[in-house]
Amino acid sequence: RDLHSFPTRRSSDLLLVIGAMALVMLLCGLWLWRSMRTSNPWGAQTIGDIATPAGYSRVEAPAGSYTAYLRALPLKPRGARVQLYTGGDARLQFLSTAVIDQDILSNDEQCADVTMRLRAEYLWQKGRYQEISFRNVHGKTMRYSGGASRSAFERYMRGVYGACSTFSLYQETKPRAIQDVMPGDVLVYPARSGRKYGHAVMVVDVARSRSGKVAIMCLEGNTPAREKHLVRNPNPLHNPWFILNEGDEAIQISVFRFNKDELRHY
Repeated sequence: RDLHSFPTRRSSDLLLVIGAMALVMLLCGLWLWRSMRTSNPWGAQTIGDIATPAGYSRVEAPAGSYTAYLRALPLKPRGARVQLYTGGDARLQFLSTAVIDQDILSNDEQCADVTMRLRAEYLWQKGRYQEISFRNVHGKTMRYSGGASRSAFERYMRGVYGACSTFSLYQETKPRAIQDVMPGDVLVYPARSGRKYGHAVMVVDVARSRSGKVAIMCLEGNTPAREKHLVRNPNPLHNPWFILNEGDEAIQISVFRFNKDELRHY
């Protein structure tokens, strides 16, 4: 037997291993590149179809709950672009990672308004009309009184959009500890020093790890009015989830930075 063939065989095997590793790295790189550029890269039909980060499990969602409603929100197909209410593509498409398939009621349906719209839609669809109310910027409560009439509901929401803001949303809600975050909570800051305008995003899903870490998925609208969309995490390994820790002093969601007391709930 030719003993000199063994080094050659080992070298050939090593080249095969290196080649396979290079191919895997290339495929992973292509997947990451595509996921960073494409809307709804998972081909998910609803928010609940999107997988959690490895080692995380979604919080429970009893049938008929607000959490179940948010998870059932439909998504537009892969490649869909965020559209403005007035028509055409919104700017900064790379900040969104999936488009919610829901109409826009007016050009005033912007960031805080989107969080109110989803809460009100859930209550309206459940027939819990008496619970639909929001406080305007002057602290006055605006109650819905239109019952099952869809036109009355949409008219009411347009009125809310014109009278409420990130300021009133912040004033109406209460702080929530990071470890207790739940779907339906909002991250909101009103206009403050260094920021001419406020902003709000909604937590639409939550998952937890065994070690106690929390992952949240966020949805937003923006100015000018545009389709609701999931916020992209620039880290494609976690997108569209953002990992939080109990001791965090601030919560970074894409380009938005919230203080921990700006995680709030109704």
